[in-house]
Amino acid sequence: KNHGVHKRIYGNYKAIGTLGSVVAILVTVSTRTPFSRGLPWQKNWEEKEDLGRSKWSPRVYLLQRRKKQLVIDINSCIYFGKVTHQRLRPRQHSLTYRVFSLLLDLDELDTLNKNYRLLSYNRKTFYSIRDADHGYGTNILEWVRRELASQGLSDCGKSIKMLCYPRILGYAFNPITVFFCHREDTTLGAIIYEVHNTFSERHCYVLPVELQKARVISQKCSKDFYVSPFIPAACEYNFLVSPPREKVSISIHDSDEEGLLLTANFTGKRGILSDKALLKTIFFYPLMSLKVIIGIHYEALKLWTKRAPFFAHEPYPNDHVDPTKPLKKFRK
Repeated sequence: KNHGVHKRIYGNYKAIGTLGSVVAILVTVSTRTPFSRGLPWQKNWEEKEDLGRSKWSPRVYLLQRRKKQLVIDINSCIYFGKVTHQRLRPRQHSLTYRVFSLLLDLDELDTLNKNYRLLSYNRKTFYSIRDADHGYGTNILEWVRRELASQGLSDCGKSIKMLCYPRILGYAFNPITVFFCHREDTTLGAIIYEVHNTFSERHCYVLPVELQKARVISQKCSKDFYVSPFIPAACEYNFLVSPPREKVSISIHDSDEEGLLLTANFTGKRGILSDKALLKTIFFYPLMSLKVIIGIHYEALKLWTKRAPFFAHEPYPNDHVDPTKPLKKFRK
């Protein structure tokens, strides 16, 4: 059937000897013509073409593998986007960085080691998720459900998804990790905001979702954790969240007695979580965790040169922390 095509291809490469032969063979294989099923110009090729396509075609194999991966990763995905900060007073300052975040179903963490080569759970790979980076350093899913139970939200722990940055080459820094906690009827019942600072401390805010059908969820709480030397302690957070769908948006408005002080936003567009997508991030978002921590200190230096008010850090005592109690203020 494809006699003329393949004969012409082979003729074009014949002049360059062995290399031409190899290229001709690769072209033949890539167009569904395995030699064990007969060459395309043989009489019986048309009879065996359907069998060859279904069993031997590299293209069909890749499509089947892609479909399988879509089924496996239906609850986990990757979001490509950007982070923006806008400080309004007393010194105006803004920044924008390109980042990506992983949205992971906590029930699927144990399957990461099986399904990916570049991403793992509690193992050493280029990207990894570690229990040690969240909560008390114990099992993430168990810790989240314990936090929900401490606030009377046990029914919101049926399905939990975590939006975070992964470890990159063993290094991790998540300014904020967001846990979306769903009830058995799939409604979003609570959101946990786990905040980290540069002093190896972390703190979480467990907030119920009041309006189930709202496209943008609004939640408020007082600021109970030291984050930046340029933000006073007496502040209030207003979280505005568009839950993960085709797009995701996390917006934090930080206000004090005089009004709005700072806005921080992450917006991202959904993509399929795969080794191919992770490989792209290595080149388009190189060493992102390191870039985040360097960027934080660089922006702090610029604020210091602008003579922004400075608030010193008060270290937490290294007392014994009971991992069975809710996480409030914890030093790693």
